[in-house]
Order: sequence, then C-alpha cells, then structure tokens
Amino acid sequence: MKMHTPKAPKPEQFLDAGDAVKRLEELYFTATSFLSESFRDVMAGGDTSQRYRAYYPEIRLTTASYAQVDSRLSFGHVSQPGMHSTTVTRPDLFRHYLTQQIGLLIRNHGQPVVIGFSDTPIPVHFAVSGDPDLTIPQEGAAEFTLRDVFDVPDLSTTNDDIVNGTYVSEDGVGPLAPFTAQRIDYSLARLSHYTATDPSHFQNHVLFTNYQFYVSEFEAYARQQLADPDSGYTGFVSTGNVEITDADAALEQPVKLPQMPTYHLKRADGSGISLVNIGVGPSNAKTATDHIAVLRPHAWLMVGHCAGLRNTQALGDFVLAHAYLREDHVLDDDLPVWVPIPALAEIQIALEQAVEAESHLQGFDLKRIMRTGTVATIDNRNWELRDQSGPVQRLSQSRAIALDMESATIAANGYRFRVPYGTLLCVSDKPLHGELKLPGMASEFYTTQVSRHLAIGIRAMETLRDMPLERLHSRKLRSFEETAFL
Repeated sequence: MKMHTPKAPKPEQFLDAGDAVKRLEELYFTATSFLSESFRDVMAGGDTSQRYRAYYPEIRLTTASYAQVDSRLSFGHVSQPGMHSTTVTRPDLFRHYLTQQIGLLIRNHGQPVVIGFSDTPIPVHFAVSGDPDLTIPQEGAAEFTLRDVFDVPDLSTTNDDIVNGTYVSEDGVGPLAPFTAQRIDYSLARLSHYTATDPSHFQNHVLFTNYQFYVSEFEAYARQQLADPDSGYTGFVSTGNVEITDADAALEQPVKLPQMPTYHLKRADGSGISLVNIGVGPSNAKTATDHIAVLRPHAWLMVGHCAGLRNTQALGDFVLAHAYLREDHVLDDDLPVWVPIPALAEIQIALEQAVEAESHLQGFDLKRIMRTGTVATIDNRNWELRDQSGPVQRLSQSRAIALDMESATIAANGYRFRVPYGTLLCVSDKPLHGELKLPGMASEFYTTQVSRHLAIGIRAMETLRDMPLERLHSRKLRSFEETAFL
C-alpha cells in the first residue's frame, strides 16, 4: 500500500527556545493539517487504497559531558551525557512550558536542541480533535476500515513507564519529558470528556474537592475577583466552556453535569486556580490526577471533607495531612504501598499560614481548630458498618486522625507524577464517636464552614503562585535518573 506523508523539513538546531517552539508549532500544524485534509477527502469518497501518515514533532538534545548546574535545582538538565528526546503534541497549548524547559536545557548544557519530525505516527483521532467539523466514526461505521488507511491510538505505546520508573530505552536514547505525545493526547481527550471543559482553560494551581457545595463558593469568589480590576484574574470558566469576564454576567449551567465538574478562575499567564469536584472515591481521584498531570501543574491540593477519628476533634475542625495511610488500592500496581509519600515543606507551610490568616489564630491557639497527622484513605465508604475491631486497630496503630476516600490517592499520584501536593480537610462527621453526618447537621455545617475552608485553599494557592518554581518543585520528588523537563 502506498504511503502518503507531508513534506518534512530536515531537523534543525536551535539555540533560542522561542525559535525552537515556533518550529515545533509549524511541524505540528503541518502534520495535523495533512491528516485532517486527508481524512476529510477519504470520508468524501477519496482513495482508500492508500495509507496516510504524519508524525509528531520531536525535541532532541545530545550532550557529551555532565552539566555543571546549581545542585539545588530539580529540573532543567539531563542526569547523564548522551542523547535525550521527547515527542511533542499541542505546542500551542504548551508554548510557555516548552519555552521555559527548552530554555533551561540550552542554558544549562550550552548545547542546541534539534527540532524535527519523530518516527511516531499521530493517530488520526488526535489530529482532528481541534477541528469541530470532523468526527472520527466508530469502528465499522465508515465504508472503509479506518486503521487500514490511518493510524489509530495504540495503547501498547501509551503508558506511564517514564513516570513509574520502568522505562527501558531500546535505542539508548533517554526521555526528556515525563510523558510522550501519545500519552498527553490521550489525557487531553479524557479531560474534555470528564470535566466538560477544554484543557486550555486549566490553570497551574488545582484544587480538588469531594463536594459540590464548594462550587457555588468558588463562583462567588471568582465574581469578587473579576469585579476588582487589580486582582489579576481575567475570566471564569464553567462546565461546557462557558466563560465570563464580567462579574455580573449570567452563567448558564449545563442541563447535565459531567462526571467531574470543573471550574477555572483564569489569569493571563495561566497562574490562576482550577477547581475540580472529583466526587467521592479513590477511583475518581486517580482518574482526574492521571489526566491533569500531563498539563504539568505547579501544585494540587485536596480540600475536602473527612471523618474525624479523635474524640477531641469537633465538626468543622481542620486536618493538615503530614502522612498518609494508603488503603485505597487504586495505585498499588503503579506505586507500591511501601513507597513513602513525604510531606512537602513548602505546601505545608503555605496551608498552615493560610489557616492562621483565615482563623486569626496562631501558634498554640491554632491547635484548637487544626490537627496535623496521618490521614487514612480507604475504598469502602461504609467501612464503619463492618466489624470495627480490625480497621480501628489499624487506624490507631497508624496514629491516623482523619479518614477519607481521596486524599492519599491525590498525594500519591502527585508524588508519582512529580506534582507538588498537599491536603487540608475539614471534619464533617465523627463515626467512631456517634456523630454521623445527618441532614440537619450537614446543612448547618456546610453553610458555616465551606466558605472559610475554600478561602484557605485559595489563599494557600496564591502563596504558592508567588514562590519561585525552583523552590516549589522539590528535589524530593525526583528519582535517581530524572527527565530534564518538569
């Protein structure tokens, strides 16, 4: 079968990061335009006896010596001499990220990067995703066999081997980035599906919650910020990609919410805040973080509700997680339970300072409303209905002070994906002491605590936003042989 591909320029060296990214965008546009046009022609009755293929652009760096860089830095340089590369998708979406990371490579190694086409085909599904007039039919729906004419997603090469530390190079070329282009494209498609917002709206700081009550408070805060011309926030995006820039503008809600309703308070440079209601359970928590990770956020925090396990806790008290008991099981195959999930000092300090600012309590007095310690995350929402002797003993031995179904999952995936993470929970019930979450109690609790809890999370994110990236992205999240890119 004859193969048709777009004309490919020769790989070219670049010592300017901006020029390198511009070339990546040109190559990507050439490839996706070719596939979109070819697909449109074939669907209109064109020749199906030929194959159409285009390739992802690629970044390559070759070094002959170890980089002499600031030992405090956790990124921006390769760990050893040799050739390193990564495929690239959506360079328009990742323009700032790519410019920053390529610039660090050039500066730290004193070597050019080489930009050209890779040998990895772009699946036609991903190539046409940006064209609203094109839809890939399901297998068997077209008059030809799709995979005989175009490349389709290949899950055998779409994996987390790099971030899981199991990647083995077959040609001696090391990875430059934690995710390949196919893996990123897969997650971008999933994000649109689960959150009903385009990935381009996501901001660099992500709050996760497990209750819809936080959404109305987030919208109210967003409108306050949009009304302030000095706030730095430029827009608020709701599910369905509905965006407002005027504080008083109406915001239509979709008839049916997606699985994980997501909202974005935007800044021009992407340093705003996204709020994701992941619902209840570790499976949703893993799904959300699996896909958001490819956007390379600078921090994500869990600000949800939990069960308080100590008699001295009161409803509405806060819990700042310093450690996690992982009984959620959803990450056991990717990150064994024997791997410790360390607390990150920068995140912990930002959260504690935010609680102090919102509560007007400091030092020893802060202990009246907040405890630090181990948070246990489980996968059984009604664990208290079972024989409690086993679970309670384990919780006591672990020194756990709170229990939920999402926090350890989010922290563990932050660790796995090298995304700074943290957890600040609010006690909404105390099942071991007979204080269950009943309707009347819940209403009073939610009206008095949700606003303050969300304000603490936002304040912490705004503190982290002002922190230099080289300080926020901790070395403790990096393994022996790391990718140069964040």
